[in-house]
Amino acid sequence: MTSVFRPAAVCSAILSALLLSSCASQAPVSDTVSVKVLAINDLHGNLKTPGKGVKVKGEDPAQPDVAVEVQAGGVEYIHTAVAELKSKNPNHVFVAAGDLIGASPLLSALFHDEPTIESLNLMGLDLAAVGNHEFDHGLVELLRKQNGGCHPETGCTSGQPFTGAKFQYLAASTRYADSGKTVLPAYQIKEFDGVPVAFIGLTLEGTSKVVSATGIAGLTFADEAETVNALVPELKAKGVEAIVVLIHEGGTPVGSINECPGISGPIVQIVKQLDKAIDLIVSGHTHEAYTCEIDGRLVTSGHRYGTLVTEIDLQLSRQSGDVVSSSANNLVVRHSQFKAEPKQTALIARYEALSAPLANRVVSTIGAEFSRELDESGASAMGQLLADAHLAATTAADKGAAVIALTNFGGVRAALQPGQNGQITFGDIYAVQPFSNNLVTVSLTGDQLRRILEQQFHPNGQEYEMLQVSQGFSYQWDDRKPLGQKIVPGSIKLNGQPLQMAQSYRVTINNFVASGADGFTVFTEATNPLTGGLDVDVLEQYLTAHPGIKPAAFDRVQKVQ
Repeated sequence: MTSVFRPAAVCSAILSALLLSSCASQAPVSDTVSVKVLAINDLHGNLKTPGKGVKVKGEDPAQPDVAVEVQAGGVEYIHTAVAELKSKNPNHVFVAAGDLIGASPLLSALFHDEPTIESLNLMGLDLAAVGNHEFDHGLVELLRKQNGGCHPETGCTSGQPFTGAKFQYLAASTRYADSGKTVLPAYQIKEFDGVPVAFIGLTLEGTSKVVSATGIAGLTFADEAETVNALVPELKAKGVEAIVVLIHEGGTPVGSINECPGISGPIVQIVKQLDKAIDLIVSGHTHEAYTCEIDGRLVTSGHRYGTLVTEIDLQLSRQSGDVVSSSANNLVVRHSQFKAEPKQTALIARYEALSAPLANRVVSTIGAEFSRELDESGASAMGQLLADAHLAATTAADKGAAVIALTNFGGVRAALQPGQNGQITFGDIYAVQPFSNNLVTVSLTGDQLRRILEQQFHPNGQEYEMLQVSQGFSYQWDDRKPLGQKIVPGSIKLNGQPLQMAQSYRVTINNFVASGADGFTVFTEATNPLTGGLDVDVLEQYLTAHPGIKPAAFDRVQKVQ
């Protein structure tokens, strides 16, 4: 067919195109920019799906108000969930509120949590506040996690170089005492369609009380609200009006994952003290799930171990640069909803192959689950088992001649669940005690023990730090009494006999609380210390000597009603 050139038609087409282009260029621009903030907190190196899920209401249509535990999490599925949420909006950022590593299962901990850093790199984490557990092995090790390099003692245990975190750790409130400089950047500013948003990262102010003192020597951990408020003028001078705080501190609500009735805890007062310029607070530390409005600001937390991803939508004003609206939803990382990401599956398989000989070694058997859950008096089956194991390892005269063992509940990281034929592996027991603390047997008077027990109770709505106690040691406490007077007089007993306040007793603890950590400062008054074995090794020895063991009765600690 012969083509026919039609100048008039061509001119008409060009004119139409120009008109359309002109119309398109004059299309109204939205007054706001939509930004999607995705958040996690307290992953604690849980590469695989954790044994405990998250409680969600509405799972049972017949009982819509009853919370049912749902299995969720695992980095294979978190990766896919985050990717799908990112695809909803090109303006997105993936952040975390601390404790991504530390107190981790063996699969990550055996390799100094490098697998978790690699996993987070794969899923595209952008920013993270430094949590207290990031300091479990000290500042030098944290900086290695950020910058890369092989471990100074064990080298490149995975067989390949460790390149460090591709995301940026933020630590506005953590400074060198001598220079006042922050150990890591205080904040980072990101632009979304021309509108800047600042992200400030904060470590728990009480970090020095919950990690080993040697690893953080020369560091200070400042008040969170004061730190943020001091940065506001600096950020405003840079043209920033939208400010997000990533803080490793939190609260405790009583509702389901997207509710916030009766929230209590440190985060409430911190938010109320923040400058009104702060628009969003992403929190953590308490391992709770909530989406709240506190003092007119949105405050979120995404449970623990990667069971949830918090999806936060912000609307930013193009004119003012400030946040004009915000909303949040804690999304359950269900395996039925999200497929496993092959790259994460391969990462897990690689480290499982390396760790299998140690992790899968059968240690013993147990006759029932040792739960980590606390009863109303503050005792747990797992905690009592650990205290009994620590005492058994140190009763001999040459091991310390201990008559009592106490262990902090924060060091009880998991339940112990029987596998096939009741078997438990080294990987199972390592998950319970992943810190590799040494036992220390010390001398304490009866009155010092009484004062230590009083230090379990905190003001301002904070959760009590209940010590787990060994068999033969018992006491009663009354929550109706004021602080410092909650232990019922005369109720502290050893093998049924009242403790004598002036008498000295040999007591086994771990080196963590021996330093006064978790607020138990009276432990630093102890005398005649004798260092023993590692807690995880002691637990293995005790279980090996007691095959088929079952939880002991909850008759050691009693809350008076």
